[in-house]
Amino acid sequence: MSLDYKAGSVVFNKVSKRFGQVSAIDNVSFTIEAGQLVTLLGPSGCGKTTTLRMIAGLEHPTEGQILIGDKDVTRLPATDRDVSMVFQSYALFPHMSVAENVAYGLMVSGTAKAEAIDKALEGLQLVGLAEYGNRLPSELSGGQQQRVAVARALVLEPEVLLLDEPLSNLDAKLRRYVREEIRDLQQQLGLTAVYVTHDQEEALAVSDQIIVMNKSVIAQQGTPRELYEQPVSAFVADFIGDANLIKAELQSREGDFARIDVGGVNVQVPHREQQSGAVTLAVRPDAVILHADPEVTALTGQVTHASYLGNQIQYTVDSELGELFVIDYRVDQPVARGSSVALDFNNRGLALVAA
Repeated sequence: MSLDYKAGSVVFNKVSKRFGQVSAIDNVSFTIEAGQLVTLLGPSGCGKTTTLRMIAGLEHPTEGQILIGDKDVTRLPATDRDVSMVFQSYALFPHMSVAENVAYGLMVSGTAKAEAIDKALEGLQLVGLAEYGNRLPSELSGGQQQRVAVARALVLEPEVLLLDEPLSNLDAKLRRYVREEIRDLQQQLGLTAVYVTHDQEEALAVSDQIIVMNKSVIAQQGTPRELYEQPVSAFVADFIGDANLIKAELQSREGDFARIDVGGVNVQVPHREQQSGAVTLAVRPDAVILHADPEVTALTGQVTHASYLGNQIQYTVDSELGELFVIDYRVDQPVARGSSVALDFNNRGLALVAA
């Protein structure tokens, strides 16, 4: 195989980007190690797409420094950076064959057509479309078109592969399939990839690291497990998977753990340097245990909604703690809407967070 990848790291050092009086990115610093897939995750307007565009060279920072590999690219245009981008809207030329689409970037950069087509066919083989080179994009499914867009980016042999909401135009089942393909390909080739999405499940599934952004700054960076199990704030807890944010009372600390009173039910969680008194507890929906006998615990509630989803039942429970979202995998033991229940908690799936 003639394609050769030399993964590069990405460093943001106190980077800010302003559009007039609006701050899109505010003093952001992070490092993406070579060979990692890192996802920029956050709600619309948080700054993740602006961050990606600054890596690509499509925007330049107002302040700060950007490095790709060991090279300062802060003021370099996109054409002088060793990066490739996969766009949300595949951006395939409808009049060109699949192979010509994949080879286009190579030919524009001066590669002879014969060599470009050879590399394009290698790229198509990487994404499982070796037999589709002579077809037009209109003859492919949405998932196949997305793979063509990935191949077109890969044949440029970038130091960093950028993916901007690459699966947003696909249906849910196909999204799962294509994201697994992208992740497998990234690991197989040892690519550095920066992936932008607003889909929390997608981020958890594909990432080595996730950078959660909110209001132009980084809310938290870590592995998918760290962000899900150890969110530092109410925002991160609620954004990475669903979380019930509950007011509770920290009663005492012993070692690394705290004894928490949650509506009369005692739980133990890492104290995370929080002191005695009122605290906010993030409770994952599957960490809430429903008991059909309302006498089991001091904390009770009433089921106001119940939705059967095959492998789980989702409940809404009205309690003295407020409205709770609960996921129960005991589908053979359904609780009817309107039933009174007792509430208890697993220790796993609970975390103290900053309000």
